[in-house]
Amino acid sequence: MQLEELQSRNGVAPPGVDEENLGHPSEQPPKTPKKLTLIPLIFLIYFEVAGGPYGEEPAVQAAGPLLALLGFLLFPFIWSVPEALITAELSTAFPGNGGFVIWAERAFGPFFGSLMGSWKFLSGVINIAAFPVLCVDYLEKIIHPLESGWPRHISILISTLILSFVNYTGLAIVGWAAVLLGVISLSPFIIMSLIAIPKIQPHRWLSLGQKGVKRDWNLFFNTLFWNLNFWDNVSTLAGEVDKPQKTFPRALLVAVVFTCLAYLVPLFAVIGAVSVDQRDWGSGFHADAAEMIAGKWLKVWIEVGAVLSAIGLFEAQLSSCAYQLEGMANLAILPKLFGSRSKWFNTPWFRDASAVFFFCLVEEKVARNKKTLQGASQDSGTSSHVLNPICIPCSYYGYCH
Repeated sequence: MQLEELQSRNGVAPPGVDEENLGHPSEQPPKTPKKLTLIPLIFLIYFEVAGGPYGEEPAVQAAGPLLALLGFLLFPFIWSVPEALITAELSTAFPGNGGFVIWAERAFGPFFGSLMGSWKFLSGVINIAAFPVLCVDYLEKIIHPLESGWPRHISILISTLILSFVNYTGLAIVGWAAVLLGVISLSPFIIMSLIAIPKIQPHRWLSLGQKGVKRDWNLFFNTLFWNLNFWDNVSTLAGEVDKPQKTFPRALLVAVVFTCLAYLVPLFAVIGAVSVDQRDWGSGFHADAAEMIAGKWLKVWIEVGAVLSAIGLFEAQLSSCAYQLEGMANLAILPKLFGSRSKWFNTPWFRDASAVFFFCLVEEKVARNKKTLQGASQDSGTSSHVLNPICIPCSYYGYCH
């Protein structure tokens, strides 16, 4: 009975109940939204977590080639696989929009469900706001007026609105867009790895690091954690997945393997084929390595892929963030308005508008500071800890009965 009650509150019909009429016995939705199938879901999970090998390079800079390779080999078994298994189990047990908010609410009550939702939403807004800024940072290299002033701010706002509208059209479109973006952004790394094969010297994989370079364990573990975390984010979309009991476990299994290979294959190839100062392994080094291995054309392709990857990250994480708000509305943690759906696309429109509003506020700060993706992510975690004491009373008094 508890499971059926929860499913009803989160837009999932219990056995024997017509899902389209759940909670609206006299109303029919304007359109039935298309459910997410296996392939789009795999790529959405991929963009929730990774988005490509971009950002893995500091692990080599921090601890040397061997430890970087071992980190990306072992850390998935220590953190990613357990988190993915938990996500698969709980998402199939409670297949409603809201994911981890539902889990916290069912385990510890509405207060802790509201805390979980508030903290995750705050962290997500700060993180997601970096992606449109990153796109403009790349465009300003070609269009110089975008470097500062009103042209820069307007371009960030326009890119945010356009990308958000794509998300508003529905998860089916976002899912297949993620497939396209994933294939295009990963292709240059596959080509680079193949071209690098004749140049690989395996003894470079065993290097413990350059003499005189001190290991930076904070940077090393932060890089691993940042690149292999957030498997639970996709749980907020469980109510939009076709046959979630079967699709979710399969998608998470494939996504874990796919993501780890996307990190490891280019890392093995570049470490084995390129000999440079360890301190050169900063964020973005893969593009420089591509030029050394294959030429300028591949470097440009990887840089274009970085922009496409940022778009995919924005779309996937906005979807997770937005459907989280709908789940919180279904649980009465937020007003029902956050769960109201558009007549055109049958997607929750108010949660998209609310999320975009907060993104624009945060993007102003990110744009001024010109944070990198990883720096913005670090700020996301830090800000979450700093603002938690503020969120606690807000969440408590904001709970809607």
